[in-house]
Amino acid sequence: MEKEQRQTTEDSKYIQQHLANERTFLAWIRTSIAVVGIAFLVIHLHEKSTSSALSTAIVQWIGVLAVVIAICTIIFSTVSYVIKTKQINEQTFRPSRPLIWFLAALLLLITGLFGYYFSLF
Repeated sequence: MEKEQRQTTEDSKYIQQHLANERTFLAWIRTSIAVVGIAFLVIHLHEKSTSSALSTAIVQWIGVLAVVIAICTIIFSTVSYVIKTKQINEQTFRPSRPLIWFLAALLLLITGLFGYYFSLF
């Protein structure tokens, strides 16, 4: 029997880096799911309490903003994943600092709004 000859692909040269890239991507996806989950929790808790029209409007805007931030996180992390995959194979990897700062700012914004809501009500 002849042994099968294995062909080395470009991706297989950098397996560890690609696996780390995938783990990072999945961490961002989990973060976006958590943001949406927390938004639904806040909305659900708000519905059970006696509330004014203002507090209802604030909660609705926080919920909408959380979903928008989660969608942005998914989009940007997917784009970053694809770019990093190409950069790893070409050995031209550069960290995506602007993306990290942008996503961190969005997550800080939604966290601040959640904190503001809980301090008011």
